[in-house]
Amino acid sequence: MEKTIPATEAAQIPKQRGESLLDTAVRYAEERHWDVFPGTWLEAVDGVQRCSCGDVACGAPGAHPTRPDWETLATGSATVARRMWQKQPYASILLPTGRTFDAICVPETAGFLALARMERMELTLGPVTLTPDRRMQFFVLPGASVKVPDLVRKLGWSVSSLDLVALGEGAWVAAPPTRFGSRGAVQWACRPTAANRWLPDAEELVSPLAYACGRDR
Repeated sequence: MEKTIPATEAAQIPKQRGESLLDTAVRYAEERHWDVFPGTWLEAVDGVQRCSCGDVACGAPGAHPTRPDWETLATGSATVARRMWQKQPYASILLPTGRTFDAICVPETAGFLALARMERMELTLGPVTLTPDRRMQFFVLPGASVKVPDLVRKLGWSVSSLDLVALGEGAWVAAPPTRFGSRGAVQWACRPTAANRWLPDAEELVSPLAYACGRDR
């Protein structure tokens, strides 16, 4: 796998402590070349943080698309991203999958087990997020959502028996430092750096992830 990164590439994308959502979204587009789009945001209602969508029972308060055609909003332009977040500075940062990356989503416990196993195997990882709803999302090359079911079956697992989901075209992930209501913010379990700019193929990660999910059942 090619690992040589031009010296001009940013090595520390998430500076997020004290950084605005606008600046972070712009840097994802500018430095990582990820498409981004603004989602819902949190509003204080009677002292309680609620989702701007108005649903008091919202499952991902402040961290989901604002409209059905959200895919049309996604942009890789830093200039357009800046303009969108200037309109709503508190909007969550959402990243569409199926474009520059797919994501393999597993439970947090399985994800940490897989990370330890991958380290021992000396696998090259892409960025990995950790969400407040206790999920981990491993960024891989596009096409994973098509490949993963067959890869899991070839390993001897039934797809329905594992809590392992590949997110591709038509799906999205929330990026740090997006907050899920009072549950906390999305974090990086593995940060985007110059070293992991080139993403692994799903085939490289499915075995340790499926093993960890099988142990976690």
